[in-house]
Amino acid sequence: MPTPVVGVLALQGDVREHQRVLAALGAGTVPVRTADELDRVDALVLPGGESTTMWRLTRSFGLLEPLRRRVAAGMPAFGSCAGMIMLADQLEGGVTGQETVGGMDIVVRRNAFGRQVDSFESDLDFPALADGPPLHAVFIRAPWVEKVGSDVEILARVATDRADSATAGGPDAGRIVAVRHGALLATSFHPELTADARVHALFLDIVKEA
Repeated sequence: MPTPVVGVLALQGDVREHQRVLAALGAGTVPVRTADELDRVDALVLPGGESTTMWRLTRSFGLLEPLRRRVAAGMPAFGSCAGMIMLADQLEGGVTGQETVGGMDIVVRRNAFGRQVDSFESDLDFPALADGPPLHAVFIRAPWVEKVGSDVEILARVATDRADSATAGGPDAGRIVAVRHGALLATSFHPELTADARVHALFLDIVKEA
């Protein structure tokens, strides 16, 4: 099988970090800033960053509609943090008029875990990953998933007894932070910021399946 070429949406956010992890796993990786570049990739990562900025830039660069068409046509895509927001069909807490690419039958709440000062790290039980320790996840002004459609697989939730939580069993306990809908994968957290490449490896498996 030819090596898949995975694009990383390179308008804003953690572009180089995702490229580094994908390249280490043997994938070809290129930045995507135009519709022509999007046409040349087999799959796409929508990185973490700032979701309103990302939306406005995809509009300005003429990428929003091409992205919607490719995702609707079955292109595998992985969104982390702001990328999760971009892949959601419905958004809560967005700014007036904020649009998404869509494709995942989920409702996502923007900045659900709080502001930048509320960022945290936590270990997650993530059964879909290869055998190993719990996944250490970095949450930065992160969203969470409030609702999923019947075809969406819930992959991980915040632990109900999170050790770093100010109040165990608080409002963030048990919140959905990783989902899969067919060829689409999304996480509230930033797997590109840790040394654990298992989430990216899972995405590459999805790309090969597609």
